[in-house]
Amino acid sequence: VVRRHLLQRYEHQPFISCLAGFYSCRWKRYQRRKTEPGKCCCKTVNQLKISRDIDFCVGTAFCFSLLFLYMWGEAKNDYNNFDWYNYGNLGFWFLWSLVLLIVAAILFTYITLLLVLAMCLLAEGQQLYLHWSHKIGTFLVLGFSITALFILSVLWGDQWKTVRLSFQITAPYLHIGAITIMVLLSWPVALHAIRADKKVVQVIIVGPYLAILLFLFLIPLGMYSPCIREMGTLGPKPALIGHRGAPMLAPENTEMSFQKTIEHRGDGLETDVTISYDGVPFLMHDSTLRRTTNIKEVYPNDTAQNAALFSWDTLKELNAGTWFLKEKPFSCMGSLSRADQNQAMNQSIYKLSNFLRLADSQNKLVIFDLYRPPEKHPYRNSWINRTLEVILNESGIRPHLVLWLENDMRSFVQSVAPGFQQTMGSKAPVEDLVMDNIVKLNLAYTEMSSEDIRKYAEANITTNLYVVNEPWLFSLAWCSGAHSVTTNAVHTLKNLSQPLFLMTPQQYNIMWILTDLTSVLLISLIFAL
Repeated sequence: VVRRHLLQRYEHQPFISCLAGFYSCRWKRYQRRKTEPGKCCCKTVNQLKISRDIDFCVGTAFCFSLLFLYMWGEAKNDYNNFDWYNYGNLGFWFLWSLVLLIVAAILFTYITLLLVLAMCLLAEGQQLYLHWSHKIGTFLVLGFSITALFILSVLWGDQWKTVRLSFQITAPYLHIGAITIMVLLSWPVALHAIRADKKVVQVIIVGPYLAILLFLFLIPLGMYSPCIREMGTLGPKPALIGHRGAPMLAPENTEMSFQKTIEHRGDGLETDVTISYDGVPFLMHDSTLRRTTNIKEVYPNDTAQNAALFSWDTLKELNAGTWFLKEKPFSCMGSLSRADQNQAMNQSIYKLSNFLRLADSQNKLVIFDLYRPPEKHPYRNSWINRTLEVILNESGIRPHLVLWLENDMRSFVQSVAPGFQQTMGSKAPVEDLVMDNIVKLNLAYTEMSSEDIRKYAEANITTNLYVVNEPWLFSLAWCSGAHSVTTNAVHTLKNLSQPLFLMTPQQYNIMWILTDLTSVLLISLIFAL
């Protein structure tokens, strides 16, 4: 028996030495002092300080890094906006969003491994000596996570709305993950509680653990997800409107981009309309030509000039496609075929009239933001009239295909083009919308609400959400009852046959109950042993 215990101790020491080596950089096998779990955190002031260092610094760093990683992971839908925002401020293009995600994942992995090492050492009754390099690393993780969260909250606060929406999809699975963590934590908690020399210490250790566990067991009672629904209650799949065409496959707002949307069976086309100095409406999102044309090469002194101040003869000569091959604006872009590359290189700025003819020939809905020209522009005060002239007299598009979004002079537009589908860009009382003959709302996806969508639908007002790129967000829009979405990813969302994470209440109840029962069984066995 003595020999067996000695052998077990001898075999066990290398494992502890390895843990202590990675955590404390102390690799000598018998250099550490061992104390009983449950006693090591309450014997001396030094041990209290060590406990505070581990629980507060490492634990806090873990929580903030997890929060930032989750927040930034769910923000993937808007990475392109983030990268273009930085382009506008820095003057050069780079996939900062992807770099930030990689850094967040690396830092979270590091702090998680550090926390696991600490828990293992505590479970073995070892005192914790965090090496100075890990202390620096911990403060770097904590500082980076807090700083990043603060900056994003100030500059991009709407992302917290995205996080809130994501909980409607991920909450059932986050619940399972939280229960799993609590099961893993039961091992060191049980060791410290059982070996504690006072009842008060045992209560202090076990009490908070059981309180958190009970909270997690009951939290599904208050959980809501539109994707947890009875069979047969799911509405039709939302129509897909290509945001500036198919900007992941072709240069945005070009003929090629809209052709790609049509090729992938998109239901509508979205764009942005500006009027040239000589009165030709054309497609351009930015106020300048710097980002999406070769203006810097052709007219280097005019890169900051408003796009509406150029004549159409000048605009039509610019290349609107080479930037796409050079910058690769989306991190998830696939490689283009040689034919697509050649086609993209030869794209030019697209006229509104040609865009409308293309949409009419393919029976596609169109929706566009109409930008008012700057001061001293010849069409500053007649921009809507000029746009209507092109739509009604030059393009020949059937009026019911036009979703009219511009709110200025809406009554006049209704009088000259009663066939347009009047569309509002913000929420309003149903009575006001009906009075203004509004038939569709065009809302940012962060304003998604299944209750509001249902309320408007009862008044025959449909809802379009923009810009929805990620499958999980599209699934949520589908489950919430959205009629259509504007997206950069028609080619991927078109392939979804049903929402992700869709389940019936009965299926979720089974998953919830089985998770809770399994965790109770495992935790009971651990405490019993």
